[in-house]
Amino acid sequence: MATRTVDTAAPVEDPCTNRNPNGGRGGGAPVAKKGVVVMGATGAGKSRLAIDLASHFTGVEVVNADSMQVYQGLDVLTNKVPLSERNGVPHHLLGTIDASVEFTSKDFRDLSIPIIDDILYRGCLPVIVGGTNYYIQSLVSPFLIDDVVEDVVSCSMRDSRGELREDLGSVDSTASFDSLKELDPVAANRIHPNDHRKINRYLSLYASSGVLPSNLFQGEVAEKWGRADNFRYHCCFIWLDASLPVLDRYVKQRVDCMIDAGLLDEVYDIYHPEADYTRGLRQAIGVREFEAFFRCYFSKKEDSKACRLDFSDSLHSDDDLKILLDEATDKLKANTCKLARRQRRRLNRLKTCFGWDLHHVDVTEALSHCAGDSWQTKVVEPCVNIVRTFLFERANSSTGVAMVGNDQCQKLVSRDLWTQYVCEACGNQILRGAHEWEQHKQGRRHRKRILRFKKRSPSSCSADQQQHLTTGETSCFTISLSPASADRSL
Repeated sequence: MATRTVDTAAPVEDPCTNRNPNGGRGGGAPVAKKGVVVMGATGAGKSRLAIDLASHFTGVEVVNADSMQVYQGLDVLTNKVPLSERNGVPHHLLGTIDASVEFTSKDFRDLSIPIIDDILYRGCLPVIVGGTNYYIQSLVSPFLIDDVVEDVVSCSMRDSRGELREDLGSVDSTASFDSLKELDPVAANRIHPNDHRKINRYLSLYASSGVLPSNLFQGEVAEKWGRADNFRYHCCFIWLDASLPVLDRYVKQRVDCMIDAGLLDEVYDIYHPEADYTRGLRQAIGVREFEAFFRCYFSKKEDSKACRLDFSDSLHSDDDLKILLDEATDKLKANTCKLARRQRRRLNRLKTCFGWDLHHVDVTEALSHCAGDSWQTKVVEPCVNIVRTFLFERANSSTGVAMVGNDQCQKLVSRDLWTQYVCEACGNQILRGAHEWEQHKQGRRHRKRILRFKKRSPSSCSADQQQHLTTGETSCFTISLSPASADRSL
């Protein structure tokens, strides 16, 4: 991590103010805590853009906001920018956290705020880059739900559930989720059964305080978290986006490049058959996918005299290792594409449901054409114009978004965010909130499945299904939830 020492003997200035908001060119009046945030799905080119901005604005320093890139190790798998490609631009929180540590949104906030304030104090421009939206939410919003949990746990005097707390580490993930469903079915309904960290966090909260998570996270907590009128910094949000077919193709090509660049050697060094894949760096996509391959690999290694097999032999042979390697690579590609879709949905939710002013920049053409000219003209130049306008604009408020009228605020608050829709036509897929449901209904995959439903015999459909099919919608059922259970930042 690149760090600089602040001269304590120098006159004390308010770190909340950029002394030179345009990064050193052309002067300008100081403004409150201005910074740039580059967001987008994996593979969209966020890190590359941040470095390119440094050639247009002096004083740019990058703060990493990727939950896996903060860890030491797996540089190829997590796609860290090599030192040789950073062009001298300082990078913070990139490969600085021990791989075994559980690094939370609160940890990121507590480490990044002093770094960003120091960058601002020195008159430089912080550029926060990453695809972990919860990290960015915890950074720019002065209200973090982790603090509520911590306060409740620290103030709790109840030890009657200590036995449950001691048992959390000894039960398997399935039993943990079943316990949560029994204790708090509303909270359990909002998280994935395989999200072990959140499951244990809910159980730990109940064990230490006796408070059900679905009862705790509501009211003022739900209203403040992530809202556009509660920002700590005045931010310019840039959203790099691309069409899914192009993004999928680019991501799959990048996985092949990672394999060639030594991804297998990295995973080999971190692999252990009894390792906990729910904590630290081992959570990264690309580790568990190769578990079957390495189990077979180590069994063959034990039968051979060599200390280590040559991975190139596995890549070009027709034995079991080759089959397992191809399957693992396909899983890595598929899971990375799924991650990109989740990231795009969350960004869309921040924009539509929480009122974030995201400057949408389409990188589809730039990803389709490898030529640097396309990237420069289609991505870098528009983003430079966005940032330049932002840096010179008069700060009329301390928020990082455009001013929202009372009517629009009321619409955002009253928007249906807490109803869970289950689409039976799409294999009981769960959609959270009316916005995700409306988007889902417009999707090509959903419409195709609707046609299949319509071809079914009416006798095989329930009355509710027939009614929805008549209106062109699939059969679904809804579960109305409180804002507490709908908050996915826990």
